[in-house]
Amino acid sequence: MVDAHETFVIIGGGLAGAKAAETLRAEGFTGRVIIIGDERDHPYERPPLSKGYLAGGKERDSVFVHPPAWYAQAEIELHLGEPAVDINRETRSVTLGDGTTIQYDALLLATGAEPRRLDVPGTRLAGVHHLRRLAHADQLRGMLTRLGRENGQLVVAGAGWIGLEVAAAARHYGAEVTVIEPNASPLHGVLGPEMGGLFTQLHAEHGVRFHFGSGITEIIGQDGQVLAVRTDDGEEHPAHGVLVAIGAAPRTALAASAGLEIDPATGGVSVDAALRTADPAIFAAGDAAAFWHPTLNTRLRVEHWANALNGGPAAARSMLGQEVSYDRLPYFFSDQYELGMEYSGWAPPGSYDQVVCRGDVGKPEFIAFWLKEGRVLAGMNVNVWDVTDRVQQLIRNGTTVDAERLADPTVPLPE
Repeated sequence: MVDAHETFVIIGGGLAGAKAAETLRAEGFTGRVIIIGDERDHPYERPPLSKGYLAGGKERDSVFVHPPAWYAQAEIELHLGEPAVDINRETRSVTLGDGTTIQYDALLLATGAEPRRLDVPGTRLAGVHHLRRLAHADQLRGMLTRLGRENGQLVVAGAGWIGLEVAAAARHYGAEVTVIEPNASPLHGVLGPEMGGLFTQLHAEHGVRFHFGSGITEIIGQDGQVLAVRTDDGEEHPAHGVLVAIGAAPRTALAASAGLEIDPATGGVSVDAALRTADPAIFAAGDAAAFWHPTLNTRLRVEHWANALNGGPAAARSMLGQEVSYDRLPYFFSDQYELGMEYSGWAPPGSYDQVVCRGDVGKPEFIAFWLKEGRVLAGMNVNVWDVTDRVQQLIRNGTTVDAERLADPTVPLPE
């Protein structure tokens, strides 16, 4: 039975918040646990929004972290559909949009991120979409179904993970797809130029057209509907729908208004390796948190599913006063057509001096490694499975490796 000796409040109704609440109960916390979310849907996972659910292979109910009845069974209070608008650190209280005030003994900020917007004419036309929330996926799935049925044209602004996964889903429905990307290759900010060509070729083989090296200057419409997209090189691309997938920004306005430190490099709420802010009663996890990584010796803000899955429970244990050092390596996965991949580590462009491939890139069935002075910074396995632990161990070891042996599939990775 819950007693009211302590109240732990979680702002954010996503995966990080839901897993934090689950962990609090699993660790024996008997006080009140309150989740505040500005969406009316129960907490859900985001990867299916651009993968299985969007492509029609998963039902809507499959995206939820827990069945709705679980929250009542675990005696977790939900305030859904009403945003938190203010944090008063002196009184340790949170105010909701309807004026309700909730006191807290410990507060977790799991506010996530929001899509970046294009600042060009035409973004308010019908048929211009973003993808971050379940409601967005519902709308986008309906549009892709219609475009596929009518052989319509989808323009995707941005060749990142979301943009490419939606492009693959759109081709699944039969829509024509053009991807517009300012860089010279897809996924430039994550994989660099060395691996981007793999995804260019993959999508081109499935009929996707790329327009690299240019940005959108206007979305053209008529009678409130999208007709085309104009780029800064003067070209026009026919469009019956547009997906803007140019990245996400952490939702930190609430934290900033409460006077919490925002990391200038990543834009996230600054927390230590235990996911604690400078205020001993406030913690942060998930997309909005900029945490100090003890293994990589740098501050990171990671937007991927695994960070929410693992960061929420780590924050919950820290809220309970347990010893926590959150040192999970960044990890994410993607499924596009027949290609499945997993990526571990952190190797932004400019941080590495060599890319080593192990296996058959043309098949494709290989592992790519990003190295700096012989040390493995990151690894990506493409259609090669059950190697993530070994790849992550190479990264954690921090020792130099022989690039030729690393590239040789006959040499076991542990060696």
